[in-house]
Amino acid sequence: MNDWDDLRYFLAVARNGTVSGAASDLGVNHSTVSRRINAYEKKHDVRLFERLAQGYEMTQAAENIYRYALEIEERTLIVERELFGRDTRLQGRLCITAYHSVVNDMVMQSLNSFCERYPEIELELSVTADVRDLSAREADIAIRGTSQPPDHLVGKKVADLDAAIYTSEKYQQRQLRRPEIILWRDEVVLPEWVTQHFPDANVVLRVDDVTAMRAAVKAGIGMARLPTWVADVCPGLFRLKLDVAAMGWGLWVLIHADLRTTARVRVCRDFLIQALEKQRDLIEGRCSTYL
Repeated sequence: MNDWDDLRYFLAVARNGTVSGAASDLGVNHSTVSRRINAYEKKHDVRLFERLAQGYEMTQAAENIYRYALEIEERTLIVERELFGRDTRLQGRLCITAYHSVVNDMVMQSLNSFCERYPEIELELSVTADVRDLSAREADIAIRGTSQPPDHLVGKKVADLDAAIYTSEKYQQRQLRRPEIILWRDEVVLPEWVTQHFPDANVVLRVDDVTAMRAAVKAGIGMARLPTWVADVCPGLFRLKLDVAAMGWGLWVLIHADLRTTARVRVCRDFLIQALEKQRDLIEGRCSTYL
């Protein structure tokens, strides 16, 4: 067992505060994490974590080494990115991270041609709303909505994101006295589009996933503000001719600056940019059916 591998398990538990969370991050099972931490403590004859009912809490010994472990992690990642950045082969693992809606509605239809063109590149998709750490190689390419990407990432903005208020045939057929709306789960205060256009609206549902919001609108549960590339591909949804504030975000294809010369990263980045640029009208809201 090498020291860096031990520290990797230590950092995962320290960050998550639970063995299960660390196991998820590391891609191993619960018992492996427990065994590795116990062995590391025994090896150095020190207790690193207090096992509490609510999780693992760092001891003073763990807090003393935590900063040094982070420094070792960063240096190790720099070495890994440097080596990966010099890889000229069009083969091997390559991980793309993106939102569910981006993958399902805009990327998946193009991946078959990429796989046929580069059969030795093993693609992985990390389909999540969470931001993956490209510095830690949690993913190699990110398709991300942002107003401005971090300085350590490089890439291209393929389009400006647009959103609008959508309704459905089923909702219109209900002929409600009060408008019913669907919001994000974390929207504690009514957003501007609601107070401006539907001040007497009733909030009937809150969700934390954009595809769930789209499904709810289609089912006639209520109206919602949706990204145009999510709503305009869904039959039965209609955009209302109402002004809403611009999102101010762009859709970017991003990589870590250290991976600019990695062959498989470069060809996949260029492929994704081309595929998404062909759908710019959809992303920027020029394909809507109005009600």
